[in-house]
Amino acid sequence: MAEDLTIATGSKAGQYEALIPQINGLITGEPDLVANLANVAAALKEQFKWWWVGFYLVKGNELVLGPFQGPVACTRIAKGRGVCGAAWQQAATLIVPDVEKFPGHIACSSLSKSEIVVPIIRNGEVIGVLDVDSEFADHFDTTDQRFLEAIIEMIEFS
Repeated sequence: MAEDLTIATGSKAGQYEALIPQINGLITGEPDLVANLANVAAALKEQFKWWWVGFYLVKGNELVLGPFQGPVACTRIAKGRGVCGAAWQQAATLIVPDVEKFPGHIACSSLSKSEIVVPIIRNGEVIGVLDVDSEFADHFDTTDQRFLEAIIEMIEFS
């Protein structure tokens, strides 16, 4: 694990617990999906200082880049390709401690070392993913999974 997982607010779980009411305040009453995804990505990036945080949305047979924070990203990802495409295909959160060891990893940035991808599932169908990359190996764990999945559930996709 990276040594900087805790900031002044304490544990990683504590950081999420402090951030969730802020995210709720940002998205409550705002009907625009793009605005909400942009603010969620920004809030997560600011809180945790991750390398890249963003959303890909299912359009036809591929994931298309949505709101994000970080360097330039891959624009389109096929189902089953890379970590994002695999999370879409499996409809499951994937935690990848070392992206270099993930078969078919798409290297949008050589600085990315670990990744977590959370599928956005509505009515039994994956409609997008939340993708988070870190420049540190083995940066994500089940705490991240639990809280990121909860944050995804807060967002209204209509």
